[in-house]
Amino acid sequence: MENVNPSGRIIEWPLSDNMHHQWLLLAACFWVIFMFMVASKFITLTFKDPDGYSAKQEFVFLTTMPEAEKLRGEKHFPEVPKPTGKMLSDSRPDQPPVYLERLELIRNTCKEEALRNLSHTEVSKFVLDRIFVCDKHKILFCQTPKVGNTQWKKVLIVLNGAFSSIEEIPENVVHDHEKNGLPRLSSFSKIGIQKRLKTYFKFFIVRDPFERLISAFKDKFVHNPRFEPWYRHEIAPGIIRKYRKNRTETRGIQFEDFVRYLGDPNRRWLDLQFGDHIIHWVTYVELCAPCEIKYSVVGHHETLEADAPYILKEAGIDHLVSYPTIPPGITMYNRTKCEQQWHFHLSPE
Repeated sequence: MENVNPSGRIIEWPLSDNMHHQWLLLAACFWVIFMFMVASKFITLTFKDPDGYSAKQEFVFLTTMPEAEKLRGEKHFPEVPKPTGKMLSDSRPDQPPVYLERLELIRNTCKEEALRNLSHTEVSKFVLDRIFVCDKHKILFCQTPKVGNTQWKKVLIVLNGAFSSIEEIPENVVHDHEKNGLPRLSSFSKIGIQKRLKTYFKFFIVRDPFERLISAFKDKFVHNPRFEPWYRHEIAPGIIRKYRKNRTETRGIQFEDFVRYLGDPNRRWLDLQFGDHIIHWVTYVELCAPCEIKYSVVGHHETLEADAPYILKEAGIDHLVSYPTIPPGITMYNRTKCEQQWHFHLSPE
């Protein structure tokens, strides 16, 4: 049996080895099924239009990640006041059903008791650090890396008044939160945080989980920007020491090492050592707490050409700013091609 690798070379695989190879791929990607059950539901659209949102929010816990773990068993569910900000409503006939269906999927998932450990998390400082604030227009944006966050930050920076246009913003300023005038939600008082969560327009963007992981691995470990050396010099060695089977192998981190790390349900201790750098591959639940925070819109990276203008319109700012032009093909997704390409980065062992 023949397979063609990305470089065009033909590789001969015995039938039994090929089956073994396929099973390894399925086993290695098990964490996608297990850890991203909730995220994948955001992408499948099969439910009816939503009725009233009946979930309750937890108090905001201003904690670090380790402290949040201690609070995992403590549940406090205060009644949520009726939102007064600009929120989605299923009574508007002009609203595209796809956005209502995405919110309904989140609501239904959050209600499933069997998925509670996967779908719920504390609104800890780790979560609040991911949410950026535009007080002038009452907007909250939860950052989920690898979905075009830089462009959304530019939009909010302009709206906050730090720059008059997106084109004027230097690239090195976008992620410099001391200079870009874009505060994190964690920088406010507890009362201020709760008020903004209850009344502001809130959104985040998701992406196919497997493609997001491949993008994160390529960006942080293969290309590894010079201004982020810790991925190659600290995180990669930590993963290799723990998960590489062949201790004599001297190559840098491989996709197979990364998959073994992600597939380990007991990797939390290692994540705590890596700190906030794990945001590029942890779940959307851990980043944005969608069961605890009632988001107004959930966008998709794959449909960003339509979703970005819609989000700006729903937030009431489409007359003030436009989302930067999206390069052709950048949001295009081919799952078969994606899986076939990275299939060769997993050994048949």
